[in-house]
Amino acid sequence: MAQHLNVLAEGTVVVAAEPPVDPMAFQLHPEVLLLVASLTVAYVYMVRVIGPNAVPKGQPAVSRFNIISFVLAMLMLWAASGWPIHDIGEEYLYSAHMLQHMMLSFFMAPLALMATPTWLARILFGDGHFYRGIKWFSMPVVAGVLFNATVMFIHVPLIVNESVVNGPLHYSLHVLVVVAGLLMWMPVCGPIPEFRMGVAGTMIYLFLQSVVPTVPAAWLTFAEDTVYKAYDVPTRLWGISVIDDQQLAGAVMKTAGGIFLWAIIIYLFFTKFAAGNEDSYDFKRRGKMPPSEIVGNDQVPLTTEDIEREFAKTVAPSDGA
Repeated sequence: MAQHLNVLAEGTVVVAAEPPVDPMAFQLHPEVLLLVASLTVAYVYMVRVIGPNAVPKGQPAVSRFNIISFVLAMLMLWAASGWPIHDIGEEYLYSAHMLQHMMLSFFMAPLALMATPTWLARILFGDGHFYRGIKWFSMPVVAGVLFNATVMFIHVPLIVNESVVNGPLHYSLHVLVVVAGLLMWMPVCGPIPEFRMGVAGTMIYLFLQSVVPTVPAAWLTFAEDTVYKAYDVPTRLWGISVIDDQQLAGAVMKTAGGIFLWAIIIYLFFTKFAAGNEDSYDFKRRGKMPPSEIVGNDQVPLTTEDIEREFAKTVAPSDGA
């Protein structure tokens, strides 16, 4: 705990302790509020002013799904970048910092894409070099490699320790995480139809995305020493030690992210490949019996005389046969 000295008139030196730091003290982040407000104003302007001229007459510029996705994306951006998650993640717990990255790349990024109607994306991307560049970076192999390379990079101890004390670097890393997340999700739920994969390809793609983070997550989970010195601070929030904080960060990265991706994979499987088969293996009657299978409705009823006549026509095999 920090201390300061009080020197009395007689020369007596009194050591007094400074007031304890409250990790949960509210901190306003006006830059985050300004960012959210700017994005909201820009979205409303595009939808209200440009949208009606970009879609066929009588068709709404955005759907209710787009609007809900945008509101959730902005709430996720504000929650991840503001108090208390940002302050705890920057000053006390690396696991909270990891949660920030998960919220920005795994939740906010796909919500932002789903909030964007196709006409708006085509206006933003154009049809020239920028469009072709986005298309190339959105290819599943390129986007997947770029995203996981970003994940590896932001876990380098030198980068993490420096970002804690360097504000511009810290926010630059968050921008990098968001951009990589947007590209990673573009083949899954992006607003441009030709950028998206089929259901089977999406399932394989998301499965691979759930496997790669195992490496840095295992590194954090099984580390026996402090990996990030910047988080080895005297004030331990909620009594969580440095080692426990690292292990929790690894669990957030691997377990939480894996569960989220696997939930999407299972949903896609049951909605695409298992759709329409829910009644295939039960014994409930789903329709009317065909008239031809009902006794009395045969076109030519079969009688006992018919059967005996057919048997009489049959020639019995000889003994030498």
